[in-house]
Amino acid sequence: MNKKILCLIFYFLSLAFCNLTFCQEQQVEKALVQILLNIEKQHDVKFSFETKTVENILIKPLSTELSIEQVLDHLNLVTNLNFKMLSNRFIVITMRAAIDTPDNVQRLKEVIITNYLIKGISKTNDGSIKASTKAFDILPGLIEPDVLQIVQNLPGIMSVDERISNINVRGGTNDQNLILYEGIRMYQSGHFFGLISAFNPYLSENITISKNGTSSKFGNAVSSTIAIKNSDDLSRKASGGIGGNMLSVDGYAKIPLSNKTELQLSARRSYTDILVSKTYDAYFDRIFKDSELNTSSNINTLLAQDERFLFYDFNTKFLYDIDTTSKLRVNVMSMSNDLDYNQIFTSTDNNFQETKSKLNQTSYGASASYSKLVNSELNFSAQVYYSNYDLDAKNNNVTNSQLLVQENKVEDFGLRLDLSKTVSEDINFNSGYQFNDVGVTNFEDVTNPNYTRLIKEIIRTHALFGEIEWYSPSRETYIRLGSRISYFGKLSEFLIEPRFTVNYKFLDYFRLEVLGELKSQSITQIIDLQQDFFGIEKRRWQLANGNNVPLITSEQASVGLSYNQNNLLVSIEGYYKGVNNITARSQGFQNQFQFTNDIGHYIVKGIDFLINKRFSDFSTWLSYTYSKNDYHFNEINNSKSFPNTIDLRHAVNSSFTYNSEKLKIGIGFNWHSGRPFTAPIELQIDNNATIEYNTPNSSRLDDYFRTDISAIYKMKLSRGTNAEIGASIWNIFNQTNTINRFYTLNSEDVIIEVNNKSLKLTPNLSFRVNF
Repeated sequence: MNKKILCLIFYFLSLAFCNLTFCQEQQVEKALVQILLNIEKQHDVKFSFETKTVENILIKPLSTELSIEQVLDHLNLVTNLNFKMLSNRFIVITMRAAIDTPDNVQRLKEVIITNYLIKGISKTNDGSIKASTKAFDILPGLIEPDVLQIVQNLPGIMSVDERISNINVRGGTNDQNLILYEGIRMYQSGHFFGLISAFNPYLSENITISKNGTSSKFGNAVSSTIAIKNSDDLSRKASGGIGGNMLSVDGYAKIPLSNKTELQLSARRSYTDILVSKTYDAYFDRIFKDSELNTSSNINTLLAQDERFLFYDFNTKFLYDIDTTSKLRVNVMSMSNDLDYNQIFTSTDNNFQETKSKLNQTSYGASASYSKLVNSELNFSAQVYYSNYDLDAKNNNVTNSQLLVQENKVEDFGLRLDLSKTVSEDINFNSGYQFNDVGVTNFEDVTNPNYTRLIKEIIRTHALFGEIEWYSPSRETYIRLGSRISYFGKLSEFLIEPRFTVNYKFLDYFRLEVLGELKSQSITQIIDLQQDFFGIEKRRWQLANGNNVPLITSEQASVGLSYNQNNLLVSIEGYYKGVNNITARSQGFQNQFQFTNDIGHYIVKGIDFLINKRFSDFSTWLSYTYSKNDYHFNEINNSKSFPNTIDLRHAVNSSFTYNSEKLKIGIGFNWHSGRPFTAPIELQIDNNATIEYNTPNSSRLDDYFRTDISAIYKMKLSRGTNAEIGASIWNIFNQTNTINRFYTLNSEDVIIEVNNKSLKLTPNLSFRVNF
């Protein structure tokens, strides 16, 4: 039977099994989040809290005969939390340690859907999705809370080539995402040249994802915003952990230095330069198989080759609570991928020749933030950051007796000032100023023939932003209206970018969500040649110049409806997204338009659907995305529209997880329709030794299908010390998936079809000790 049919049968059988087995199960204790929802319905009140404040808290159900005052007294007694009524209906929940600090009536982003997909993932009333790795249970194929892998389980977010560094949100390219780590803009997001998240999952506790309706304080990215933060609260006691898997070892620690200060540390390093595992073999084959490093020469015989590959990341964060109203946070981070590749050849005259090549990708940065609660209604904060990204390669080409040196470097300095004002119980006002100085350097040095090129460009951007948030007295309606005004100095351009969010609850269990935004972007990635940086990291960053690389703009709107009751979530969202002023060189064409300079745009129209059911320790979901993503360029294809290179019309994700106190198991199925490619008219070349192609992106690859499974077992070693063992298999059926196809000519002018394959069956094991 077809594997796709099997996975759907499995999904619905799982759904039926869970209903049969667990619907009548009675619990002695229930999650505090669920009890709060029941209290809201019974007493017509509304709780406001951060997800991490109430997670992992279990209490016995309260009597329905208690008054709201008695309920709050009881909750104050049995939890380590503070429940305070700000009005007849609005109740704020804070940590008990915060009782003695002055009130800050400023509204928190209210959680409207808890356990969105699984425990630890929630949706808020401003349309964003929050993930807490600390509360994270398990996802299929993952044994660690890899922050950028978690993101890809959300409807409308995926990677067309399985790379973390190539996340596509509603049809956008990865360089159109704003990825912030502790406020630092990141230009590198992956290890192993894109297969593993570069952010340590055990210190990065909170992720916020906005696909649309983004806050006006975020700019310079036309697709999504992904903000990653470490813990921002003092722990009061030391904790940490060490562990490893089949690729790397890591450790983290939270060390209180005093009652007001704390130091957080994390480090990870691969051991792939000294020990090779099955996981390493699968990853290396996926990245390097079709790259220039794996291409043999027809005039030289390869006798031996060896590679030395390693990656590492390091992060430290200093927390200082100056007093009850002021905080200082300082963060420093560094990450790197290093590849050394040596080859020994014998040429036609039987002489030996050794070549040494290298490819290094490094990022480091720092940020400092200060916040001050001026009074109960006014909060001020300031943040400064520096981000540095450097990709450089040295390629020894024996065939052409050529040495190629390449470098792509980004330096980004940023400053932001924020002011938040609580105007009344129902109205908040947020405003601020942001400055960015971004410089990009591109360097090339070639021998035989000799050629050198050095280009450095800088853009300074000033932005003012403001937004107003309004809650209806019933707390069932939330509206946020905002705008961002940006001035791009080098381009002498002013842009006004309005954003809005509307969230309305009706009939108790239904919610209507309407989101919209205008955005712009002055930095993008382009591809000069397919063999740039060995064909592994082909993209290089480049700034807009107002000519052949214009300022990118976008517009997006979406309407969503959700039903959430009795642990059943059903949601559907339709969206429109247009991105303008893209360059052909940024789209990765591998056809007749590979070297064409042209300006165009793409339009995406789509629907995201999700159904999620939870039964005690079980959770199962099915998501489906339909999208139509089309290009339109001024000259390419005679100005006629054609499918986007990353257009995936249909995508389905079905998963089933079990989470008990000690054992966690997850199995998931991923399917999507084939990616577009351009096929030759004939498998013969014309008289000019060039390939004659069909209409661009008029052919499609076969459908993609993958099944993943993972399991984690937790055990207690001693008081305060726990351990966990994890095992996972990516692509358990070893399905052969072609994720890209292009054509090239060999030395004899014969057309060669190149098929990039996905990860094969990839096992992984992990062991951790937390204390």
